Amino acid sequence: MSKKVRVRFAPSPTGPLHIGGVRTALFNYLFAKKHGGDFVLRIEDTDQNRYVAGAEDYIVESLNWCGIPFDEGPEKNEKLGPYRQSERKHLYKQYADQLIANGKAYYAFDTSEQLDAHRKDHEIKGKTFIYNWHNRKKGRLVNSLVLSEEETKAKLSAGEHYVVRFKSPQDETLHLKDIIRGDISIDTNVLDDKILFKSDGMPTYHLANIVDDHLMEITHVIRGEEWLPSLALHQLLYDAFGWDAPEFAHLPLILKPTGKGKLSKRDGDKMGFPVFPLEYKAPDGTISRGYKEDGYFPEAVVNFLAFLGWNPGTEQEIFSLEDLIKHFDLERVNKAGARFDPDKTKWFNHHYMQQQLDLDLAKEFQVKNILLADVDINYITLVVGLIKERATFVSDFWELSHFFFVAPIDYDEKASKKAIKEDTADILSKVAELVNATDDFTVENLQTNIKGWITSNDIGFGKVMMPLRLALVGALQGPDVFDIMFMIGKRETIKRIEALVKSIGH
Repeated sequence: MSKKVRVRFAPSPTGPLHIGGVRTALFNYLFAKKHGGDFVLRIEDTDQNRYVAGAEDYIVESLNWCGIPFDEGPEKNEKLGPYRQSERKHLYKQYADQLIANGKAYYAFDTSEQLDAHRKDHEIKGKTFIYNWHNRKKGRLVNSLVLSEEETKAKLSAGEHYVVRFKSPQDETLHLKDIIRGDISIDTNVLDDKILFKSDGMPTYHLANIVDDHLMEITHVIRGEEWLPSLALHQLLYDAFGWDAPEFAHLPLILKPTGKGKLSKRDGDKMGFPVFPLEYKAPDGTISRGYKEDGYFPEAVVNFLAFLGWNPGTEQEIFSLEDLIKHFDLERVNKAGARFDPDKTKWFNHHYMQQQLDLDLAKEFQVKNILLADVDINYITLVVGLIKERATFVSDFWELSHFFFVAPIDYDEKASKKAIKEDTADILSKVAELVNATDDFTVENLQTNIKGWITSNDIGFGKVMMPLRLALVGALQGPDVFDIMFMIGKRETIKRIEALVKSIGH
């Protein structure tokens, strides 16, 4: 690639950033970093009716949390800014004027009522109304291709509302290239003359998008599949301006877990998973869940998002951000939609849980549980080391470890029936004596003394270990019994054994 690679992520600040948008940002970031390029954030906020206060901050915070910050954007390294389209409004009219002067666009004065009448008339005849080559020069439409130059100037001088429409070519075959989808051919006769600019001074998405990408020197446009129908117009606009077009790559849709239809917030609400990176509080007060607040690690989110549409061509599934940058290739992105699998996202999070420092997890665990406020962080860290292998989220920790902090107040009924026999009370009383006699209270010594006693007395291990675990935990679960005994200490261990013995006698 001779030019320096420059890509952009251009969301609209109309609400929270869907993970489909995060995936688009991620693929742009990976491509830019692989090729030593720049990742640009542009806020496309020309539609002020849909603008939501705080949405831009949410977008920036989401990218930063994921570890994919932009190189250029609002208030950051503004080389070719401004990076909010609302602050670039003054730029677009000159480009619309340029297209009109070159015969590539024209003024259209048709009112909404007139266009609605045309649509209804076509519907009655079983046709679809398209504003393009086959009717733009006919007298029923009001535009500068039909009107004289004087009539057009008079309407403009009178302040009549107008739009600038692109003059799509007739009887041509447009050959397009997409990095992911290959060669595409379009018959220009099926294209309508899209509106590019309005008399209120605002461009439409299409004109602003092309002008901004050109002025920001974007070399590759990597965006969602929903923009594929706009590719023909965008290529024609580049040709009309005489500019080199960037290379295009249209990413596949992220599909519902069923594989049918585009993933939506409703799917997440129904099936109990977030579809936004961070929790989002809407202006009306409703709160949408976020991956961060649900306990996902950003590394896990980035890893599973990378696999929604991209395949490295190997069996490897765990990729750090650095690994992704090294291996990412747009030509290995699939055309077909990528099915979202909530269980797979948890699998990734479980893996990244094991990579975290026990101390960091312990601090988070302590902050989230008021019962641990006065517990020594070093003790909590040791507990986390014993239980995190069975956890997917930090929120799982209490269920997996509560017995390290508080004695059981009752015993699981099913476990009790399984563990408690006629001689259980006598056996546990003897175990309590062995525990009390263990002066050097270590896991190894406890294991040696108790297992040695079991073996020498020819008692089944289950007859001892099951009720012992029940006494310590309240259920038949948890890490190694001797680890639990060591952690809670001699006095607490004996106290719990005696409590179960006492309950058996009642």
